[in-house]
Amino acid sequence: MEKKLLWVDVDAGVDDAAALMMALAAPNVEILGITCCFGNTTVENVCKNVLRVLKKCNHLQIPVYQGASSPLLNTMKNDYFYGTDGLGDVPDADAPGFDQVQHEHAVDAMIRVFSEKPNKVTLVATGPLTNLALAVKMDPMFPKKIKNMSIMGGNMYSRGNIDICAEFNFAADPEAAYIVLNEYTCPTSIATWELANSHSLPWEFYEKCTSQDSEKARFLKEIYTVTTGYQKRPITKLRALYRKPGFVSCDCFAMAAVIAEDSVTESIFCAVSVELTGSHTRGMMVLDLDDKLNKENKVSIAKEMDMEKFKGLLMAALK
Repeated sequence: MEKKLLWVDVDAGVDDAAALMMALAAPNVEILGITCCFGNTTVENVCKNVLRVLKKCNHLQIPVYQGASSPLLNTMKNDYFYGTDGLGDVPDADAPGFDQVQHEHAVDAMIRVFSEKPNKVTLVATGPLTNLALAVKMDPMFPKKIKNMSIMGGNMYSRGNIDICAEFNFAADPEAAYIVLNEYTCPTSIATWELANSHSLPWEFYEKCTSQDSEKARFLKEIYTVTTGYQKRPITKLRALYRKPGFVSCDCFAMAAVIAEDSVTESIFCAVSVELTGSHTRGMMVLDLDDKLNKENKVSIAKEMDMEKFKGLLMAALK
């Protein structure tokens, strides 16, 4: 079976870590490289976190590249939902050294590899889209070299997490999100913040999954301690309208959609953009359901997922 070639752009982040572990365990996937961007923590921490994940999964041969350290324009917001270092502030004396990060810049590496393998590599983006925005500005033909792209970010119903109406990854760099959604013409799928919230997993499953007798399961459970503490807080009546109680790992949805394409059972297909100027809506993804923007390139926004297949991917990731 021919493997799917992936390039992953992350701001790792424990949910990025879970998504990477899901891909690394999939027999039908080969990750060619991982580019790092600021987001859940500093870009330096992101690089270190990715190396830690690769070591736990015995895949340190995959090259890791440092990319954007800040947004194109705005001041970065962060609520340290995953701890100040992005991996739950869990010390690791055996973590790989920063010297294992490649010297080539992340954006240069992306442009080089996709140019060497045009239309053969899938790009999965689970953090702010700054590296991707820089890539298209450096090489306007870059999007045409991508087989397809899966993004975790944005929102369908104007509900936000870091802001009133904006999801974290898009709010972290709204200009970058705008550039990517308006200048990337490759087939694109998006897993939104609301998708993840409406497909939370029962805590009983989370305990079963992270209690497997493996180093990977113990690692993920340990680094998720800070985040699961937040997720187990009581949900307000208003939030309960769209947020089911349970475990949520947002980035895994974008990865699952690539590993097992049939795990997405219902989608919205339309043009999208990003609001840049609204006082309460900056960074919000806009769905053009009536085709008023007259855009040729449209995206597939996942609305429903086969959660049994999703659970299977997560269980396999931690074996």
